[in-house]
Formats: sequence, structure tokens, C-alpha cells
Amino acid sequence: MATTTAKKSPSKSSAAPARNRRRSARGGAGAELTNEQNAEQGFTASESLSENLQKVLVDLIELSLQGKQAHWNVVGRNFRDTHLQLDEIIDAAREFSDTVAERMRSLHALPDGRSDLVAETTTLPEFPQGEIATAEVVDLMTERLDAVATTCRDVHDDVDEEDPTSADILHAILERVEQLSWMVSAENRTPKR
Repeated sequence: MATTTAKKSPSKSSAAPARNRRRSARGGAGAELTNEQNAEQGFTASESLSENLQKVLVDLIELSLQGKQAHWNVVGRNFRDTHLQLDEIIDAAREFSDTVAERMRSLHALPDGRSDLVAETTTLPEFPQGEIATAEVVDLMTERLDAVATTCRDVHDDVDEEDPTSADILHAILERVEQLSWMVSAENRTPKR
């Protein structure tokens, strides 16, 4: 009985996969609507207002994702308190991102929360991989909460000029993320003498 052995050719799978390589979405713009079905009424956000709200949206989405990364990988002293505090940050970021996105839709703007776009446009620095000590997580999350607050403050005056109602949403976000920043950062502070 004769056996033959096939020579293996080098496979492409041995190369490292490209990061963020995805299939393109099918369908693109979706079903076309008639002019009557597609009519939008009421106040419509300008391009500037849409862009400013989008900046806040991507930072909030990224904050929730980084909060989860920290939540899963935090270790060390005060683990349980830090773990639970991260849940508060994640919940606030998710709730506010939904509020901002729905406000954008009510103004006939199109929120974009796709992961690739969020990663490309957020002001938050990348979160480290692996286990991270509680004290370091406290500093990292404080930095990220402060970055979200900075984005809100940077766009606030322009948003308020065009749409005070959207500015009210920014006020609520600022109040909560600055409170969370204070509470989280207090974990690593020592009293002034």
C-alpha cells in the first residue's frame, strides 16, 4: 500500500491577524423612504451641535468599556469597594451615553457608537491590559472621569448657545462624573495636616 504525503504550503493563518479587521456592513444606508415618511420636524441640530454631542457620547461609551476592563482585572487592597465603585461608574456612563444618544436622535442627529469609531475618536487614553492594583485603578479611573468632564466643559458653551436643553444634559453629566472623580480619588488621598 503506497502512501503519499502532501507538502504543506505555508498558511496565511500563521501570520498575526490584523487588528480591527472587520467585514463591511451590508446594506449601508438602509431602506429608502419616501419624502413623506422621511420628513423630520422640529428643531434640528446643526453639524456643530451634532459633533459636540458626539464627542461626549464617545467618551462616555469608552468610559463604560474601560470601567468594565478595570472591574474585571482589579486586584489588591480594598478590592471589593473598588470593584463596586467601578460598577457605579459603568452604570452612570451607560445611562448618560444613552441619554446623549437619544437627545441626538430627538434633534435628528445620528449618534455613532460603533467600536472602531469610539476607539479612534475618544479623548480617553487606552486602558492597560492585565491585573491592576486597586491604587493604580483609582488613579487611572480618576484620570478618565476627569477627561470626560473636560470634554463636557470644552463643548458646553457652544452647545448651550445653540441648545440649552442639551446643555442641561451636560450639566447632569458634569455633576455626576465630577462627584465620582472626587469619591474615587479620595481612596488614594491622605489628609492634609
